[in-house]
Parts: sequence; C-alpha cells; structure tokens
Amino acid sequence: MPTAHLNGERITDWDSFHTECTVAFGFPEFYGRNMNAWVDCLSYLRDDDGMSKFRLKDNEILNIEVQHSDKLRQHLPEIIEELEFCIAAINERYEDYGEAAGLKLVLR
Repeated sequence: MPTAHLNGERITDWDSFHTECTVAFGFPEFYGRNMNAWVDCLSYLRDDDGMSKFRLKDNEILNIEVQHSDKLRQHLPEIIEELEFCIAAINERYEDYGEAAGLKLVLR
C-alpha cells in the first residue's frame, strides 16, 4: 500500500507543513502552499495529472502517515483537524465520481 510520510516533529507552522507535504507527495513546483491547493493535488490520484508522485490503481488507498502526531496535535491541533477535514472531503469527492475512497490518515 503506498504511503506518504509526514514528520510531525518538523512541522512547526503552516509553512513547514506545506514544505513537508511538497516533499512527501511530490507536489509540483507551482503548488500553491495552501489547503485548497493541497486538496486539488490529492483529488485525482487515479488520474495521470502530474500533481503528485503517487498514482493509485482502482480501489487502492494512499496512507498519509503522520509520525510524531502526538506532538503535532499538542502544538498545532488545527493542522491535524484540517487534515482530517480535507481527507474526508477528498474521499467524498472520490465517492461522488463513483470511485473508492483514496486517502487514509494514519496517526503515529
């Protein structure tokens, strides 16, 4: 199962969150570094759109593993909450297109 790893210890603010995501997901240079752009980049992982280094097969799920999530939740709970919200929205979008959910958040 494909997995993108985010290190919660290196996430100290929104800017560092987007830096971690750019590396972990292989976002393009023009990635907008905001949650709207994050959602856009991860909404079409089964298409060959070049917005991420991941390309999912039918019914495949990308695990988004946040290591040291307890520290991140303690210092920046809004990032965890926004991740949960955006992943749910993206999965709903997949389901609206008749596809299986594409993302799973794993907090470690």
